Amino acid sequence: MPTPEIQWYPGHIAKAEKALVDQLNRVDVVLEVRDARIPVSTRHPKVDTWVGEKPRVLVLNRVDMISAEARTAWESWFRQQGEVPYFTDGQQGKGVKAIAKAAQTAGEAVNQRRLARGMKPRPVRAVVIGFPNVGKSALINRLLNRKVVASARRAGITRQLRWVRLSGDLDLLDAPGVIPSRMDDQDAALKLAICDDIGEASYDTQRTAAAFLDLLKGLQQADSPDDYQASLQARYGLTLDNRTGEDFVAEVAAQKFQDNTERTAKRLLNDFRTGLLGQWVLEWPSA
Repeated sequence: MPTPEIQWYPGHIAKAEKALVDQLNRVDVVLEVRDARIPVSTRHPKVDTWVGEKPRVLVLNRVDMISAEARTAWESWFRQQGEVPYFTDGQQGKGVKAIAKAAQTAGEAVNQRRLARGMKPRPVRAVVIGFPNVGKSALINRLLNRKVVASARRAGITRQLRWVRLSGDLDLLDAPGVIPSRMDDQDAALKLAICDDIGEASYDTQRTAAAFLDLLKGLQQADSPDDYQASLQARYGLTLDNRTGEDFVAEVAAQKFQDNTERTAKRLLNDFRTGLLGQWVLEWPSA
């Protein structure tokens, strides 16, 4: 059964994007946060246009949810593209000090220019941008070492732009998640839905869960080093062998959830999203 097209662009995101673009001329450094499980699919197609020549710090959040092999592969790939990725776990604070240092270092040129003009130094201004629910607010709270902005594992928590003072040297602008007004890449949209990086209203839970399993099967056939079969067997008593994703959902529903496929689909997706199935990425670097 084909998965319906995924589209999601609520009014608060449209307003947030306009406000973000208006504020970018006040910003010295851009911290672009992506989901480490899908680092390509969480790249906004307009980010290069928005950022222009400003320094950018690439943050791959949720490193705790991917394997060491995946981290190594992505770090190597991004460096080959001329980018230095910073891996973080916003929930536990892993890697956040390096982010603050990178932002301050990237913004030092601002104060060098001010000093050359006889002006006093000022805090470097950094904006944190990315798709909904990739962990931007959790990172800011960890950088501040206190809860200043609302944070939760669902899309759409941050709805307004807000400046917060990290230290005497760095100001951060927390921006709501931004997403393309139209999702032309439906493969990427599906991965956003699987990872909970897009609003629930945009996708069908049962079909998304089935598509998630089909995606795992495709990754398995492409020789992904992640071990899906053992985890699925241990958790649900089934493997992907000779089953479509839809078949898998139906069989688990029959065996464990009184044929309730909606409940089964939600459990499957939640088990992945919370790391119960394993440290899996849904994307590997292209050759």
